[in-house]
Amino acid sequence: MSRRIGCLAAVLVLLGVVLGVLVVVDRVGVGVAEDRVAEQLADRGQLAGTPDVEITGFPFLTQAVSGRYSDVRIHLTAEELGQPAGTRADVSLQGVRVPLSDALSGSVQQIPVDRVDGTATLSYALLADQLGGDTTLTQDGDGIRLTKSVEVLGVDFAVTAAGTVTLEGQDVVVDVHDASAGAVDVPDFVLDTADELLDFRYRVPALPFGLQLTSVQPAAGGVDVRVQARDTVLSG
Repeated sequence: MSRRIGCLAAVLVLLGVVLGVLVVVDRVGVGVAEDRVAEQLADRGQLAGTPDVEITGFPFLTQAVSGRYSDVRIHLTAEELGQPAGTRADVSLQGVRVPLSDALSGSVQQIPVDRVDGTATLSYALLADQLGGDTTLTQDGDGIRLTKSVEVLGVDFAVTAAGTVTLEGQDVVVDVHDASAGAVDVPDFVLDTADELLDFRYRVPALPFGLQLTSVQPAAGGVDVRVQARDTVLSG
């Protein structure tokens, strides 16, 4: 009986070792794959740096063998995008299909993807550049707060105004209202003129892979633009 117990214990230990090895191999494999994807993105996207890539799901090896990855997440910083601080992009690729034979041979040319969801954050510094000068933008609840010196009839006024952010096609539109000059008493027509001068729109560049803009929402670090695509193909 003691011999059987000893054999069972040995088997359990061996199984534990094998499982541990498989976990290590799995994690090493996913790390290598994430590095390769990041390098390809940096090269093909002409990025200033290598982005952070996360292949989710466990185990990774079964996904690699089947050629289908449930969720691949890509995080791009302002530096990698070559944009002002605060600008970033976070994208989730769901249902990515890459045959193992193509991946091993390095012959991947097209990658079908069931769904792409993402958020591109346009920093307030980037949007403020549309008006130039001393413009500053900050979040104000569901809208934004804008401050800037404006010239009306040859006189400069420091103006603060509220603004709403909407999406029109490929444009992020900022519509300013309720301008005020603080404690300075200025005619209403001056503030009405300031409202018109401070309205602006930012044209979002055309996006690859059939990505469409779906909504915008002011956030702490900038305006979040949601993007989405269905049944698309990523191509080199």
